[in-house]
Amino acid sequence: MTSLKLKLSAAALLGSLLIGASPALAEAVLHRGNAGEPQTLDQAHTSINIEEFILKDLYEGLTIYDAAGKVVPGAAETWELSDDGTVYTFKLRADAKWSDGSPVTAEDFAFSFRRVEDPKTAAEYANILFPIKNAEKVNKGEVPVDQLGVKAVDEKTLEITLERPTPFFLELLAHQTALPVSKASVEKNGADFVKPGVMVSNGAFKLAAHVPNDSLTVEKNANYWDAANVKLDKVIFYPIDDQAASVRRFEAKEMDLAYNFSADQIERLRKSYGDQVHVSPTLATYYYAFDTRQEPYSDVRVRRALSMAVDRDFLAKEIYSGSQLPSYSMVPPGIESYGDPAKADFANLSQLDREDQAIALMKEAGYGEGGKPLNIEIRYNTNPNHERVATAVADMWKNTFGAKVSLVNLDVSSHYAYLQEGGKFNVARAGWVADYADAENFLALSLSTNKTFNYGHFENAEFDALMKKSYEEQDPAARSKILHEAETLLMKEQPIAPFLTQADLWLVSSRVKGWQDNGPNAHLSKFLSVAE
Repeated sequence: MTSLKLKLSAAALLGSLLIGASPALAEAVLHRGNAGEPQTLDQAHTSINIEEFILKDLYEGLTIYDAAGKVVPGAAETWELSDDGTVYTFKLRADAKWSDGSPVTAEDFAFSFRRVEDPKTAAEYANILFPIKNAEKVNKGEVPVDQLGVKAVDEKTLEITLERPTPFFLELLAHQTALPVSKASVEKNGADFVKPGVMVSNGAFKLAAHVPNDSLTVEKNANYWDAANVKLDKVIFYPIDDQAASVRRFEAKEMDLAYNFSADQIERLRKSYGDQVHVSPTLATYYYAFDTRQEPYSDVRVRRALSMAVDRDFLAKEIYSGSQLPSYSMVPPGIESYGDPAKADFANLSQLDREDQAIALMKEAGYGEGGKPLNIEIRYNTNPNHERVATAVADMWKNTFGAKVSLVNLDVSSHYAYLQEGGKFNVARAGWVADYADAENFLALSLSTNKTFNYGHFENAEFDALMKKSYEEQDPAARSKILHEAETLLMKEQPIAPFLTQADLWLVSSRVKGWQDNGPNAHLSKFLSVAE
């Protein structure tokens, strides 16, 4: 009888232990919808965010974006900057390792940067690292690759010399182009270094499997320096570019995250899923440029009047279903180092008051009803939404000023080629998505020296001087103040009329913890967890 009791007690104890252990034994798996199949997992050839989301789970740069979108230390634990702002010295983490257990070294990073700038590599985003000394010359084949301003001082110390002070350089290092590769793996495996079973990575996860057009699986990297704080065991990326199918899989609880759903679904989804629907402003601006080389667009009064007459709320709500947000600044909100952007001085007026002031300005300039005829041609790149915006803006200008407005559209390549090659126009649609999270990336478009992207050929000596001053200023707060002065001037002059700030659309299951909307649209899986 005693023996039977002991056996029953032991069985009960074992059962309770197993029951208690089962949640811990269950794999924590995050299912991510990723809006398309990656064309590459080679950081030297990546150019789109569906690749970035995967690569930044697999690899870790010197700096990274944290969950809130702020630049923080990554593979580099600390860094120092020389007094003249041109030499960074990075100390890599002593416990930073590759997924095969070998140490991540300064030479790995130096090798990676040389590989990106080597003209033989033909890296699509080599220009991201052009602030490094000789990078552009190396990339153009003008000087040897070994002249690039990167040097491994010792195993864990990397020195990077810049062409000039670049206050946003730490932002550039958080770009996927600046992710490292294992020198040993690339030299051993060549182009095959990206394959499952071959890839050696230094991020929170390692590549486990890739079935093209079906799924890509990464699993926790036990050799990652911060593995103890990584809560997920596995992340499965689903390359679904069919937005309706993506939403259906989210609704069926087959995916925890769905990226880039159709804007016309926002209200329906909000009714069903509430705060699981995220419309997150991103670092992208939709704007119209005026050709300041010719009348009447050389007149600031005309530019301001035309800009003020555009009802941005209508464009955001009626054309983009709330998936883009009204904008009155060239720099979008969400840049941590910049703060709130400097808006046009008419931003807080009602649309009716704006229109009244616009009519008065146009009359003062001598155009419109009772003055010289206003004939405007709007150029845009072929796209149903861009056509709807152009049509709406044309109606606004007709109704406000009695303008005669015509529309011209070209395919996207031809449209931008025409603008970049200096073709004359009246008004042209354009957009800019940040290459790095810094206000300079948006404001530099309007420099008189920017022959490629200053489509309207705006020239203002005071604006140029402020931008020059910002490049020379190393104190972050003082630099931000100068850039705000530059944007205030730009918004007063209105050589460009910002209309909309783009938003990223995400469906985020309530079981996902740690998610934060942020401007850079950076969502590393290492900061996320799932609740069963």
